[in-house]
This record gives sequence, structure tokens and C-alpha cells, in this order.
Amino acid sequence: MNEPLAERIRPKTLDDYISQQHLVGKTGALTEHIKRGIIPSLIFWGPPGIGKTTLANIIAKESKRPFYTLSAISSGVKDVREIIEKAKQGGGLFTEKNPILFIDEIHRFSKSQQDSLLGAVEKGWVTLIGATTENPSFEVIPALLSRCQVYVLNSFSKKDLEDLLQRALKEDAYISKKNIIVEETEALLRASGGDARKLLNIFELVVNTEKEPIRITNDLVLSKIQKNTVLYDKTGEQHYDIVSAFIKSIRGSDPNAAVYWLARMIEGGEDAKFIARRMLILASEDIGNANPTALILANNTFQA
Repeated sequence: MNEPLAERIRPKTLDDYISQQHLVGKTGALTEHIKRGIIPSLIFWGPPGIGKTTLANIIAKESKRPFYTLSAISSGVKDVREIIEKAKQGGGLFTEKNPILFIDEIHRFSKSQQDSLLGAVEKGWVTLIGATTENPSFEVIPALLSRCQVYVLNSFSKKDLEDLLQRALKEDAYISKKNIIVEETEALLRASGGDARKLLNIFELVVNTEKEPIRITNDLVLSKIQKNTVLYDKTGEQHYDIVSAFIKSIRGSDPNAAVYWLARMIEGGEDAKFIARRMLILASEDIGNANPTALILANNTFQA
């Protein structure tokens, strides 16, 4: 029982895979490719904990391909070349022998590291599957991006998370033996933020620190976890999405929404000077002469 719950109940087949029905459902964009074993090079783009690595593993298993995996955090050009040399012994493009090379956090690869993949992908020595939490248009070099199909994976819905929780209760060898009564799930689902891995980690933490019978309630969950950290990346995609939502809320005369997005930025650790600069630009370009005092107020705020 050394493995975390998320690893113990990781789906092994496409039928067990929860969520992303737009990709792997009955009419999903990838379903027919997987069934036929004809897999193009892919890039999976989405937030953490939504099954990018799991889906890559399932694709390799369902298509009966050799599977190599690298983490961009700890691997370099040498590691890539070693795997490509092994893969050269296989067949050609889109054949059953064509190995799959999965690279997690591919956006962390430098330009030269990404360049080292081009020949192998172009000649079909490997089928590349890259996983990234950042926009591939900005983080993956154009030459490699043009050789891959980009698919967006979404955060788990409430129903997806509830289904996952039920699977853990019924199928995990350790959890299923415990006397657990789930009375409330709102706090658990909210704390997960659509992240399946986080949901299971929190649930396992609660279960492991309580004596049976264990009654899962909102109060119990909140008592076991620290204040939930807002999902926010000061240098990534969310940085620009949230500030854009903030500006649009002000432009649309929606003060409640503006306060919400402002709170999200502050809670996420955004630089106050960045927010003040954006408000200064907003007052100048969007509000302008409609309310001249807005620029004065924004400037005073920036200088304060």
C-alpha cells in the first residue's frame, strides 16, 4: 500500500477512462484512431491531474505499441537520442511496430531539445505524444507543432469526480475494506478544483487519519486540509486569462465579477504593480474621456 490511491486506481483501459469524452467517447476524436492502432503524433494540452499521462499509456496499450516515456524536467537530448536509436529498429510510419515516445511537461524542453525530435517524428521512427499544461502555440517550436495534432483535455466535471470517488470506494483493495460513509462531497469536490489526482489525494488523507466508521462530511474534509490554494500561474496561460477576465468585467460594468477576478489574482500571488499597471492602461484606453477622473485615480493607485 505504498502507492498513492491515484496510482492504485489508475485506469488501464479506454473503457475505464473517466472524462474527456470529446476525445475518447463513442464518437470521440481519438476513439477510431486508437481502435485501428493508427496513432498520429499528438500533444495533450490541459491542467494538471486530468489524465494526460494515463491516456498516453492507454493509447500505447490499446494500440499494442512499444512505449517509452521521458520527463522533460529530468531528461535531455542524450536521453531522446537513445530512445530514437532503439525505435529505429521498429517499423515505419503508423505501423504496429512504431513505438510511442511520451514526453511529460514537453513545454520544459528547450528549442534544441525539441529540435532533436524533428527527424524521428518526420521519418516515423517514433510517434510522439507530448503533455503540457501550457499553450503549445507558445511553448512548442513551430516545426514540431506542425507535425503534431493538438488536443485539449478539460478539467474533470463534478460528475466525473463523483464517478472517480465511487470507483475508489468500490475498487481499491485498501479503501473498499474500510467502513466509509460518504455523507457530503461538496468540500471535497471544491478543494480538488477539477483535478482528479488532487481529489484522490485529499480523500486518501481524510481516510488515513480517521478511525472507522468514517463519515465523510464537508466539515471533516475542511478540517484535514489547509486553506485551498487558488490555481494560478503568474507566468503561464492562466496569468493572461484571468487578467483579461478582470479587464473585461470592468469594461462590461460588472463590479462583482471584477472584484472576483481581482481577488483571484491577489490570492494567487500576482504582483500588485502588474495589476495597477493594467488598471492604468484600462483607465487610459478603455474608459478615457468617458470618465477622466478614472485615469487620475488609477495613476494615484499605481504611485501609492
